[in-house]
Amino acid sequence: MPAVASGALRHRVQLQEKSSTQDPHTGEMLDTWVTAAEVWAQVVPLSGREFLASSAEQSEVTGRIVIRYRDDVDATKRFVYRGKSYAIKAVMPDMESGVEHLTCMVGEGVRLLA
Repeated sequence: MPAVASGALRHRVQLQEKSSTQDPHTGEMLDTWVTAAEVWAQVVPLSGREFLASSAEQSEVTGRIVIRYRDDVDATKRFVYRGKSYAIKAVMPDMESGVEHLTCMVGEGVRLLA
């Protein structure tokens, strides 16, 4: 994929990471998502499918989010766009230099939100 034009990065997304905190009342460790950064991105939905699992109808949407290069993006993080969370499945640097932009393959659906 050639260099991404800045005009293509027109969607504002949050890059979030998991954080563990201890409940002061119960001592229980709680996992929460905190925003590590807000970045400009190109959000491209690729497909959607519905399937039956355990007699419950579910859906999954996959897509691609392209952002400027950052060295802290990996599959342990997620993107939030328009109130929906997208789990990062794969992170691929650009083919030319490897440090211009990242293409993140993402998924959104009941199976992916944890």
